[in-house]
Amino acid sequence: MTGGGSRPEVRAAGAVLWRPAAGGPEVAVVHRPRYDDWSLPKGKLDPGETAPVAAAREVAEETGFRAVLGRYLWRVEYDVADARKTVDYFAARSGGGRFTPNEEVDELRWLPADRADAALTHAGDVAVLRAFRALPAELTTLLLVRHAKAGKREEWTGDDDLRPLSDAGLRQAAALRVLVRPFEPDRVFAAPRLRCVQTVRGVAEDLGVEIRHEPLLGEEGYWKDPVLGVARLLAIVADGGTPVVCSQGGVIPDVVATLAERDGVALPAAKPGTAGKPVASKKGSVWLLSFRQTPEGPRLVDASYFPSPLPSPVPARP
Repeated sequence: MTGGGSRPEVRAAGAVLWRPAAGGPEVAVVHRPRYDDWSLPKGKLDPGETAPVAAAREVAEETGFRAVLGRYLWRVEYDVADARKTVDYFAARSGGGRFTPNEEVDELRWLPADRADAALTHAGDVAVLRAFRALPAELTTLLLVRHAKAGKREEWTGDDDLRPLSDAGLRQAAALRVLVRPFEPDRVFAAPRLRCVQTVRGVAEDLGVEIRHEPLLGEEGYWKDPVLGVARLLAIVADGGTPVVCSQGGVIPDVVATLAERDGVALPAAKPGTAGKPVASKKGSVWLLSFRQTPEGPRLVDASYFPSPLPSPVPARP
């Protein structure tokens, strides 16, 4: 609930669930008998739940299909009773499943993405679908994480590379572990600092993979040659999949700003009234960076930011 006498906010999340087809991607639209409308799958966040987790859960509950999240698409806002409802939508590739009519949804249709507008009842859903169609469905998404809280540097007497996460940082890391699951990452990288490794250790354990150390994405290695550091990140993207990379506050803003400027992508910090402010990168935060693979190499096409503290980040958009 918002303070100062303002109206309470109801948060929800959903997705454009898509699957590849011969004529281009198809998207799932659902019929809700309670409202007698056709919409994109969505639902309210559970207490303490993040938008990505809620989006994947609601898609699974309403459609029977596993949602593999990709880029953040759009926020729809509207009034319900005495509250303001906000719905955050993601692109989500179908990971397989089968629809069974249920209490909330009695029919599902797979429709060509370029012709599904006419089936949707609400203008907000049409706007979300158009945001989805603005870029190719097949993109490579990288989750760029700043390490969680590790206490103050001046209060640590040992080797700074070995400064561990604080209790608050361990809680952030645990929340991050849950946050990234709906994106189904497949590889984990970290700058060679204990706090970076600890931040994504749970993610690696879930995947059953080793964390690969990336000296060029730590502050010391990156600033020796930033061009080489950005090139290393792009090489990770070029390998495809959905990598998670944990780095530091002295690196992430420069990497994101460099790629955004190179490829003409607007960043959340570029809103009216925030000109000249640095790219956000709070501890425990996540940049969701989506790339188009081209013959010349990966090109950034979309970026959104999930600020700290977890576990209740709201994605920031341009």
